[in-house]
Amino acid sequence: MTPGRIPGTALLTLFAFSVLAAAAEAQSSRGMVVSSDPELAELAESLLPELAERSGLTLHEPVRLERRTRAQLVTYLQVKLDEELPVDEARAIVDAYALLGLVDADLDLRAVLMGLYTEQIAGFYEPDSTALFVMDDQARADLEPLLVHELVHAIQDQNADLAALTAPEVGSDRAVAAQAAIEGHATLVMMEFMAEQMVGVRLDLAMLPDFASQLRPALDAMRSQFPALADAPRVIQESLLFPYLEGAAFVQALWASGERLAPFGSYLPLSSEQVMERSVEDPPVELVLDIGGASVIDDDVLGRLAVGVLLEEHVSADSGTIAGGWDGDHYALVALPGGARGLIWSAVWESEADRDRFLDALGGALDQFGGAATLEADETGGRPATLLRVGDVGALSVRVRVTDAP
Repeated sequence: MTPGRIPGTALLTLFAFSVLAAAAEAQSSRGMVVSSDPELAELAESLLPELAERSGLTLHEPVRLERRTRAQLVTYLQVKLDEELPVDEARAIVDAYALLGLVDADLDLRAVLMGLYTEQIAGFYEPDSTALFVMDDQARADLEPLLVHELVHAIQDQNADLAALTAPEVGSDRAVAAQAAIEGHATLVMMEFMAEQMVGVRLDLAMLPDFASQLRPALDAMRSQFPALADAPRVIQESLLFPYLEGAAFVQALWASGERLAPFGSYLPLSSEQVMERSVEDPPVELVLDIGGASVIDDDVLGRLAVGVLLEEHVSADSGTIAGGWDGDHYALVALPGGARGLIWSAVWESEADRDRFLDALGGALDQFGGAATLEADETGGRPATLLRVGDVGALSVRVRVTDAP
């Protein structure tokens, strides 16, 4: 299960929930599948060999597969939210994004997340327990596409440590990039498999032009199908859709080489920008903020995805083009006297022209932030940069350093 951050893996992900029983269950093994449910075991057993081949990965050991009830899911999510997104951390995340004008200051992030996942979950793979779970209210006709997608996650986890790739320590933007690789890979394999079932001929989606634009309408339709998603702040909506849309397009670009390359190891993207650029050639610039005169409550990277949403929310026009000049960032939420909080955010840009476009665009929208805001040109490590301050943080000393990417 991934950490509760708003951008990217700010969210508990669809493949990352565990609803483990308190007592061990009687299991039956069917070669490649271990399950107490004969129907699930038989279906999964028939799917696994082809899915492993399509994914470009190797199935090393049997997959554990079980059904769970909605009540079990809700109980587990409540426990896991307390464990991985305690109230104080959720408050810090909301405060930071409220200062950026991306969410309401009174947003109950934990309640939003609970609503999203109880609304959408049909099945999930849980890396910590290496088990796949299917909700017991799923119709028989829906089991195959569900299992196709989630079984790919089980195969992935036998070849790459999914939990480590999206761990809190890697930061939000790097985690959402890994999430995009994981979900995009499973989505592309699923779409190919199901399309072949419909037409009776093996299809290669790597050859489909402009794939992302064709997939976007179907994913956008989810906003109207799921009320909790439609009511969530834009940054949360985009964070949920990004791994499936942009992740699938990223993996499609890998497959365009003619090989079934899995998006792990040297092919794993390190930022949302790399996912959107369909390339791992340009790693993000890693920044460190040294703040004097106040204690830092929380710090993280926004990333190109969240910067694009920031511009869409406050500027709209040409937001995608402007965000495309992003080259790295870092923010710090700080404690101020009297219990107030402020935000300092530094970003570096690929060129002075990119920086100046950002300054011109966002500089006219500072009244939309969650406090008095200033935005100025800066230079960090010889790179064109910007420095945003929100709240009563003008007297604080700020030193921005470039560090080597981990």
